Amino acid sequence: MNYTIVNMVASANLNATLDLYNLAITIPNIEYEPEQFPGAILKLAEPKVSMLLFKNGKVICSGASSEKDLGLAIFKASKLIHDIQKNVKIQKNAEFNVVNLVATANLNMTLDLFKTAMELDSVEYEPEQFPGAILRVEDPKLTLLLFKNGKLICAGAKREEFLKKGLAKAAKLIREVNTPKAKTAAVKAKAGKKK
Repeated sequence: MNYTIVNMVASANLNATLDLYNLAITIPNIEYEPEQFPGAILKLAEPKVSMLLFKNGKVICSGASSEKDLGLAIFKASKLIHDIQKNVKIQKNAEFNVVNLVATANLNMTLDLFKTAMELDSVEYEPEQFPGAILRVEDPKLTLLLFKNGKLICAGAKREEFLKKGLAKAAKLIREVNTPKAKTAAVKAKAGKKK
């Protein structure tokens, strides 16, 4: 199944104590309001990534669509911070851990979400509250939002191989429930009579 990664969330460490107040008053694209949230928010334009910076040097990145973008974002952020705080090393080959991948995909079929929820134990569907159904896959651990038009959003994978495996597993389950079996059998029976 084809999919597009739309967001990667990763954690990293700059291995230094950050002076968030000083960074916020010096760097224009850093927001810091300690009475509302203990971290500062750095928004980069290229790659388009938002980063949460914490006093202990920990960094959470989100918005990237590839690991290359994550590495570049951490490099750029560390360079910006190094210009103000010389004790922060520029991260040329930044180490980071991907903690969540979010992807979109399309099953290219119309889904009967009510039937899907009735036949699969791991599906929640409450159309009065939300127009999509929620499918939970246990191995690998993923959550998918399914929509009637066959489009889906997948979250929870920590690696792309888990994303691929989980999407394949989910697609198989969903297709089994949403492929009209009686109709298929009737078509096969008709084809057999023509011979």
